[in-house]
Amino acid sequence: MASPSLRVVFAGTPDFAVPCLEACRASGAEIVAVYTQPDRPAGRGRKLAASPVKEAALAAGIPVEQPESFKAEEDRARLAAHAPDLMVVVAYGLILPRKVLAIPRLGCWNVHASLLPRWRGAAPIQRAILAGDTESGVDLMQMEAGLDTGPVLIERRTPIAADETGGSLHDRLAALGADALAEGLRRVMAGETLVPHAQAEEGVVYAHKLDKAEARLDFAQPAIDLERKVRAFDPWPVAEADIAGERLRIWSARAVPGVPGAEPGQVLAATRDGIDVACGDGALRLLAVQRAGGRRIGAADYLNARPELKQAAS
Repeated sequence: MASPSLRVVFAGTPDFAVPCLEACRASGAEIVAVYTQPDRPAGRGRKLAASPVKEAALAAGIPVEQPESFKAEEDRARLAAHAPDLMVVVAYGLILPRKVLAIPRLGCWNVHASLLPRWRGAAPIQRAILAGDTESGVDLMQMEAGLDTGPVLIERRTPIAADETGGSLHDRLAALGADALAEGLRRVMAGETLVPHAQAEEGVVYAHKLDKAEARLDFAQPAIDLERKVRAFDPWPVAEADIAGERLRIWSARAVPGVPGAEPGQVLAATRDGIDVACGDGALRLLAVQRAGGRRIGAADYLNARPELKQAAS
């Protein structure tokens, strides 16, 4: 029978971490504190906003801590005062120093959204789609001082669909991560010692943080690469392109055969099925776009506002 005596400190910040927090609560472990990033300005008014994890913790009546870092001795002492058996870290946004990793009796676990050692780092979900990977997953990892270098305790795998977006994969991996964490907690609370498996030395790839500048589509690139970029950057930062003199956000697109000799960026066809734009290899069919200050609309609605595109492509 599982014991409720495991004292857990949970550290996480964005939506991705919330299902894992709920898994901790459902496990029967005692969550003694939740750590999350300090409130940040958000929205048009730039008012301070609580993180999704903070909102979930407060709603559950769990004490919340928001240090800027753990460099100060007093912040480490405050963590130690919670006397955690285990610290669970999910997209927290801070690299934990060795002194912090050593505080919990069982160390620190991390739920990471990739199949390590591929895509260590900040943006594994989007990088996997950009690279054309056919599989992703989550690893429950025993944390070390290195960036996502620790041994893996539990792994869950899932295929990446041909129409996968950053948002859809994010949501599935968040649920998979919560499932892996729940299993780990259940086994430890039943008295089992999880066996760590060292990461392979081959195949290390880093998932660097997303930059909004990456969202610009360069039609000199192959259409399949641009399709992946559109899918990976939905819902953030959203791909952008200049189409016949207008900057558009591109929400949905598909690679299709092109026209030999066409100039990259040239509108090849404009119908209710989409707007075909010539690329370095093939063409990109724009299916859903957004004008400045507007909302997301289908290609047919956009062409109603710009009938000259139909004539130019005919």
